[in-house]
Amino acid sequence: MDGTFRLASFNIESLDDAPGAAVSLDERIAMLQPQLGRIDADIVCLQEVNAQRAGTRGPRRLHALDRLLAGTAYAGFERAISLGLKGKGLADRHNLVILSRWPVRRWRSLRHALVPPPLIRPVTAAPKSDEPQPVEWDRPVLHAELSLPGGGRLHIINLHLRAPLASPIAGQRQAPLVWKSAAGWAEGFFLSNVKRAGQALEARLIVDQLLDDNPDALIAVCGDFNCREHETPVRIVRGAVEDTGSGAQASRELTALARGIPPDQRYSVIHAGERTLYDHVLASRSLFAGFRKLEIHNEALADEGAVGPDAPFSFHAPLVAEFNLERL
Repeated sequence: MDGTFRLASFNIESLDDAPGAAVSLDERIAMLQPQLGRIDADIVCLQEVNAQRAGTRGPRRLHALDRLLAGTAYAGFERAISLGLKGKGLADRHNLVILSRWPVRRWRSLRHALVPPPLIRPVTAAPKSDEPQPVEWDRPVLHAELSLPGGGRLHIINLHLRAPLASPIAGQRQAPLVWKSAAGWAEGFFLSNVKRAGQALEARLIVDQLLDDNPDALIAVCGDFNCREHETPVRIVRGAVEDTGSGAQASRELTALARGIPPDQRYSVIHAGERTLYDHVLASRSLFAGFRKLEIHNEALADEGAVGPDAPFSFHAPLVAEFNLERL
């Protein structure tokens, strides 16, 4: 090691080995393994890792991920893995995984641990409900504390926020993406934004807990935010001075590392020709002191609007941040 370490975030998009899938796991491995090799990271935050059962009733395991990592440098890395919606075992779809070259001291999967579900009474539901309904997040936030060489501790928060697609409203949909009324769609879209902002708030509260315990904590928040930097969820997690209006809170602001990338290269997703940065790596002040560079591996990124969903590759580009250990 040359005194640096590399931290990556990569949405690998529904990694699975389901029988009869349009794209086989072998085809996906052939595309993803070279990307993981190029990332060459010491810590990797993965999103959308599906889990599989060995039998009809056995516990879910990350068999597809095991096959993807077999024979790579990551095969022996320690892991932290998010839990399912009930807080036990793995979810069938879209688990969060942190891979680490160094020991994982502790980890936790948080979903409504710090933010209770908001109560909202749908106004377009058919039939109407007289009681408010809890609006629950679709996925947890994964926090892991890692040991760095030399005895330091690094906190990694891996997240995958709700996509900007409308949530179901009772009696308002003809099909998953076909709505009976514009008002019903609007309320579903509103609920999705509540969920996405709520997930971001839970992540921000984790950051504040860590900074309360240690103002110099090394913290990175990584993942697929499903939104641009100027949108509400990223702003909630960052806690920028221009939003808090308080110089006294400057030490709690997280820095968006992609800001150093030229605008024409600052994208991780292409949809219908539009290049967008939906994936982010945010760093605390103390961690930013050791920041060297950020890479976005988007040179071969495909347009998901042109190719369609059944592809062996991911439509997200990995982000890789490099840090100088001696400055931390």
